[in-house]
Amino acid sequence: MGTAAIDFFSKQEKEEIQMAIMNAELDTSGEIRVHMENNFTGDVMDRAAFIFKHLEMNKTELRNGVLIYLAVKNRRFAIIGDSGIHKVVPENFWDDIKAKMLNHFREGRFADGLVEAINNAGLQLKSHFPRQKNDVNELTDEISFGKD
Repeated sequence: MGTAAIDFFSKQEKEEIQMAIMNAELDTSGEIRVHMENNFTGDVMDRAAFIFKHLEMNKTELRNGVLIYLAVKNRRFAIIGDSGIHKVVPENFWDDIKAKMLNHFREGRFADGLVEAINNAGLQLKSHFPRQKNDVNELTDEISFGKD
């Protein structure tokens, strides 16, 4: 595990995270992305919202994208869902996922925390946005990285 965002996870961990995204999206029209960068300034939720728009996650047909954002050197993370998913999940849903992730992170199991968060988000997406016959994967399943 490196200290720069792009090197933070091993190749195997990156593959596990990407596979979790692919599996979570199998039965839903929802989209899940993971974005990592070294650091940021300001509020983590503001940064996640900026990245959400920068990755054009707000342009999915049903507005059902979910972004998991991590800034490794800041040791901060956020989860943000688009308006479609935000309207249908329980009020404390994002906080519950963040708490579970944090438990893994405190034990140094970062990939496990991400995989569990992706799985939980996928279950909600599946129940509210089931896969349609003509559904296409609107966004890449690969982890994206900031330039810093």
